[in-house]
Amino acid sequence: MVTSDWTERHRPVSERQLEGNEAQRKKIRSWLDEWKEGRPKKPGLLLIGPPGVGKTTVARAVAADMGWQVIELNASDARNAGAIRKAATHASTHGSLFMTPGQKPPRTLILLDEVDHLSGGLREISAERISSIVSGEDIDDSKALKGDSGGKAELLNLLADTRQPVILACNDEMGLWGRTSSTWRTARDRFAKHLISIRFDRASNEALRRVALRVIKEEGFTADPGAIDELVNNNPGDLRALVRDLQVMCSLIDSNLTKEMVKENIETGVRDTTVEIFPGLDSLYRSRTAQNAMKATRSLDKSPDDMVAWVSWNNGVVFTDQGAVRRGSSSLSLADCLLTTRFRNTAHRSWYWSSNLSGLSASVTMPKPVEGRVFCSYPGFLRRGSAWVKRSVVERLAETCGCSKKAVREELLPSLVAVQSENSDDFSISLALGLSPEEHAAICGLSVTHRTTKELLERYAKELEKITTQSEVSVVESSSNTEDVETAEEDKPDSGQTTLF
Repeated sequence: MVTSDWTERHRPVSERQLEGNEAQRKKIRSWLDEWKEGRPKKPGLLLIGPPGVGKTTVARAVAADMGWQVIELNASDARNAGAIRKAATHASTHGSLFMTPGQKPPRTLILLDEVDHLSGGLREISAERISSIVSGEDIDDSKALKGDSGGKAELLNLLADTRQPVILACNDEMGLWGRTSSTWRTARDRFAKHLISIRFDRASNEALRRVALRVIKEEGFTADPGAIDELVNNNPGDLRALVRDLQVMCSLIDSNLTKEMVKENIETGVRDTTVEIFPGLDSLYRSRTAQNAMKATRSLDKSPDDMVAWVSWNNGVVFTDQGAVRRGSSSLSLADCLLTTRFRNTAHRSWYWSSNLSGLSASVTMPKPVEGRVFCSYPGFLRRGSAWVKRSVVERLAETCGCSKKAVREELLPSLVAVQSENSDDFSISLALGLSPEEHAAICGLSVTHRTTKELLERYAKELEKITTQSEVSVVESSSNTEDVETAEEDKPDSGQTTLF
């Protein structure tokens, strides 16, 4: 007999069965109530939170209480422009099939899960191409949409025009905005016009305990009080993981779950509780003690080399205090030095300390807690074949400093970009390296299409022209002086030669 998945069997079907995040559920209920009277100002919700806290479960349960149908698209479904248009079209006509004469037609909730894994940019697909897909017309393979093509752009269109409630769920909203430093703000602002963001917290121990007792009772088992405590204390607030653990352990017993059984299961199968890099960095930068910083660092599951790279790249952006940047850089420098000792001796503690130092440089170096959202970005120099800065700059630095291009990308460029991004009007370094105006813009992280950047490049070009002119004059003067000296040397009689005239 095939055992069904307990996470689905015990998924709450009504708000009365939900646990935790009461304030968040109240906001969702209030937003859905607005839909009873018409279309709210913001027709979409963005539910943000770690896996297993009940984001999609809450949406389904509340919709069920209101008698609404749910159309769901998750990461396993095609979520390109055509698929999203089909879901929206179906939702707009769905109510007419189930409406009662004389009453308002019921709403249809459009639910898109794991939107942080929705790939692609905001480029739209042509309306004719989408219409042919929605209508089911035969199209050749060259015109078929692959993967998530046009999905984000169509999602924006859906939010702008929808007449049905739309709920998006994700673990990390930066995945929806995009990781590119030059575009994520634009994407965030465009989506924010239509979305209310609600952040979910991990389930409390009390909520976990109530869910565990309910599931065990409904499955016909019993459990010792110590067994439930042990199970809850070793769970990171993940309701889905809790139910799965219970299913595994109950499959090995006859009737009663003991504390020893739970401890044995925990010791032999510790769950990987690592978090994604961007939420993890958010937690790290908010840490105010070394203990919390180390806990956040371990949850990232990054090597010390990677931690040094990620923290050094983002410190200059996150920190507003220049003293904190200097202190962080000092710690990162020491951490980087410790990493090299792996190849010179057997002091493996250096690996441990380099990881800890990089974590501390991102947390306790700030005199005050970090305020607002922490927006980190992927280190450009870690991207394979990255074009985050012109290749000519890398070649120029490698030639000037006498080092490899890899060393330039990984060691010199991050520091140079950190300095220049805050001082784009300071041309001294770029002029000394002989960089072109476009190369100066590249190391400053500026887009050459912006008006302010074009004005900056004009000023830089004038300074570069001055230096070039002065250099040419110096060369001419030097050449002239050399000719004069040579002439004088020619006119000067050799020693021992008799001068007749």
